[in-house]
Amino acid sequence: MSDSKPAGKFFDAAIGLLERVRDEESGNIAAAGAAIAGTVAAGGRLFAFGAGHSSLPAQDVVYRAGGLALMNLLAVPGTVGVDVVPATLGSALERVDGLAGAVLDSSPAREGDLLVIISLSGRNALPVEMAMNARALGLKVIGVTSVAYAEGTRSRHSSGGFLRDHCDIVLDSKIAIGDAELTTEGIEAPFAPASTVVTSAIMQAMMAAAAERLVARGIEPPLLRSGNVDGGHEWNGRVMTEYRDRIFYRHG
Repeated sequence: MSDSKPAGKFFDAAIGLLERVRDEESGNIAAAGAAIAGTVAAGGRLFAFGAGHSSLPAQDVVYRAGGLALMNLLAVPGTVGVDVVPATLGSALERVDGLAGAVLDSSPAREGDLLVIISLSGRNALPVEMAMNARALGLKVIGVTSVAYAEGTRSRHSSGGFLRDHCDIVLDSKIAIGDAELTTEGIEAPFAPASTVVTSAIMQAMMAAAAERLVARGIEPPLLRSGNVDGGHEWNGRVMTEYRDRIFYRHG
């Protein structure tokens, strides 16, 4: 039942977007899950990257109860969150040419690995170059973005391309340009962004699809359990020991 108040309208908008993604992106989510499972089965490593608020869905699948232990955060200093001061520095760094290449060159990522790149607009230099450089290194790249931006805005990368142009698999979050679901009389700016809700759901759906494909291959998915349930720490210790050569968030 819909609600006429802003809070209720936001839930309606978010649910509508989630339903669209579920129905329209199911094939791409399944393909992404298969790619992740294939990488795990082949001994490859998994990485997730996002800048600014797009880093939140990336962080949500790293060292996560109920998530794959092998997913690592590929962090670019100054762009991971709003704790950097000034916060606007993160936005500025997204437009710096060459930064993505420097980060990848100093990271553990190598040929045969997989990288999920999250960027709502997909128009800035950092995510575009991250995808280009990752593929050049031999990584498989999954992009999570809003295709609407590629169709309604101009790229900020010198190539004129967007994130979606340099990925093996693209997942469209369906978020409208501006990322604000509500408008109302008396408030000049649109408000209530839904990109984090929807993108996080896409990431978890992708992980679920990957777990399913691993089981189909006869492989026990290397999942983490909550440390707040009995036996959780012991379980996680065994998983992290078994896959220690593919987990990088435990050491520098």
